[in-house]
Formats: sequence, structure tokens, C-alpha cells
Amino acid sequence: MKEVAFADLATLVGQETGVSDWLEVTQERVNQFAEATGDHQWIHVDVERATREIGGPIAHGYLTLSLIPFLSAGLLRVTGVTRGINYGSDKVRFTNMVRVGKKVRLRQKLLAVEPKSGGLQMKNECTIEIEGEARPACVAETISVIYGG
Repeated sequence: MKEVAFADLATLVGQETGVSDWLEVTQERVNQFAEATGDHQWIHVDVERATREIGGPIAHGYLTLSLIPFLSAGLLRVTGVTRGINYGSDKVRFTNMVRVGKKVRLRQKLLAVEPKSGGLQMKNECTIEIEGEARPACVAETISVIYGG
């Protein structure tokens, strides 16, 4: 895990801040996401039909996007932070589907750090890669604000 002090965060702009471990996308996780969101489209939850018609079920795009906080948790530690909030996302693209049973990981790069509301606004480029595939599943710019104390 890379570590930086709150006051020195801007020194990492333009750098890759880490690559997560691989995480297998299971049918159980897909089903739980479907329950949580109400998105029960057959390409995600009907294993038999999805296998027959498209070669197997695929994860929801928004499930893939929602993995970013979990996958990024062990990449960069900013010391002196008292709290942080998600502020939004820019340029979210789902560039490849994630088939159930595949493994994904996050590659993260710090794009910008700017003062915001008494804290620091961070913009990260988050690329969710699929094991064994050239094209990533998702590329998104995430924005968060952290506060030091």
C-alpha cells in the first residue's frame, strides 16, 4: 500500500497509486446486486438461459462500477484524514462485459488534487481490468473529497 500525508497528496498527481488484488465475480454477488437494485434482467440472473443464449451470465455494469471502493481500499493510505466522501464520477464507460466466474482488479491513477470546501478534492482514473482480457470492463473518473484534521 502506498502512503502519503494529507498535505503531500498533490505530489502523487499523474502517478499510478496502485493495483488491487484480483476478485472473482460470482453468481452469488450478481444475484445479491440484482436483489439490492431490482435489476433482474435474465442476462445477469438466469444462468441456464444466459448460458444457452450468450455463453453465460454477465455482471451488471453498475455492479462492476460499485466494486471500485472495495478494490481501492488497500491501494493508497492518506495519513491525517478525518473523513472522506464520494463526490461523483466523470466519464464512466463500460468497455467490456464481465462474465460470471471471471476475476477483476482495479488499476488506479491520481489525476488531480484541488482544494474544495475545506478539504481536498481528488480525481482518480479507475480502470477495472478483467483477468486474461486486453480490454478493461470499466474506465471511470471518480471524485472524492477528503478532510484533514
